[in-house]
Amino acid sequence: MSRHRHPQFCCAALLLAAACACAAAACLAQTSTPKTGKPAASAPSEKMTPQTRIMVIRSLQSERVFARVLFPQGDKGLKIKNGVVSPSDMVIAQQVSEFGAAAKPGDRCVITDVKITDKDIVLEINGGPKKKGKWYQHIQISGGGGASSPLPGTPSPQSLDAHGSVVTLEFDKFVPDVNGDQVRAMLNPVFDFKALTASEAYQKTLPPKIQEAIRDHKILVGMDKEMVMYSKGRPQQRIRDKDDKGEDYEEWIYGTPPEEVDFVRFKGNEVARLEVMSVDGKKVVRTDREVDLPSKEGELAEQKPASKPQAAPTLRRPGEEPEFPTTTSDHRTPRPQDPNNPNGGTVGPTNTGTTPPTGTPPINPDPGSAPHLAPAS
Repeated sequence: MSRHRHPQFCCAALLLAAACACAAAACLAQTSTPKTGKPAASAPSEKMTPQTRIMVIRSLQSERVFARVLFPQGDKGLKIKNGVVSPSDMVIAQQVSEFGAAAKPGDRCVITDVKITDKDIVLEINGGPKKKGKWYQHIQISGGGGASSPLPGTPSPQSLDAHGSVVTLEFDKFVPDVNGDQVRAMLNPVFDFKALTASEAYQKTLPPKIQEAIRDHKILVGMDKEMVMYSKGRPQQRIRDKDDKGEDYEEWIYGTPPEEVDFVRFKGNEVARLEVMSVDGKKVVRTDREVDLPSKEGELAEQKPASKPQAAPTLRRPGEEPEFPTTTSDHRTPRPQDPNNPNGGTVGPTNTGTTPPTGTPPINPDPGSAPHLAPAS
């Protein structure tokens, strides 16, 4: 009897084990990512705790990073919300032209301050937009007349001007409970935390074609001076001259014979001509643009309206006419013609005819007799 029941128990045990395995697989599929099988990391839905706030500030304070984008000076800076950086490139270029640049793509920056509010994480770079003075820099010495002066040896107000900027991480409701690495990932559009050198960080901000040329130490027509410097280094010689059309240019020379020599000619800030003298004496000249880099400053200048010439300063009230109006030679009032002058002369002080000049007052007027007129000069 036991011999016949044993196979049935074995089948039931196998079915039960298969069912448990399927249930476990279903649970694992619900709680894991489809690619790695690791537990899925859900976005933090809780508000940042005071302990996490302290850890994030300590993790980012005084860290050195590389800029990926252009940072304008001032307290406006850049903002990041849901991975989108604002303002636009044109607005940034306008702010840089007005206030100056705090950092360019590839520049090394220092996070000098971190502030976490209810909805924002604000990071200052390179000292921030406002200079923080020391307490002793506010001490002044007052004299008997009431005048005050700062202590000798304290810095001047001009030296306290800051040249940094800020970047703000904005959230909808509150700052979630994120750690330092997660904040770095959110700052990835504007900061490079993994680059080892400034050259590596700068190359990441360029198009792939220029990145490849810099890695191969080549020059393309259309590059700017900074790109050429990263690609070939400092030139051995620099020449400034005029071309056949009389336009100014600057030429950088790399190499010395019998090695290969590159003559890089700049028109403004871009490479306009590249001449390569190879070792075997062959000359290759390239003038066609190989990369196209739009100039934000040029686009900004095109969009600016033409400025109207300012009027000369005056003390007259608006709408008040001048007491002694003056006219230029181009807007003089035509003088009346002298009908007695056969040569068509004008009436005026130089009139030699018998008719008195227009507007000449009579001498000793007498109501009862004809007035005496002033003699002609």
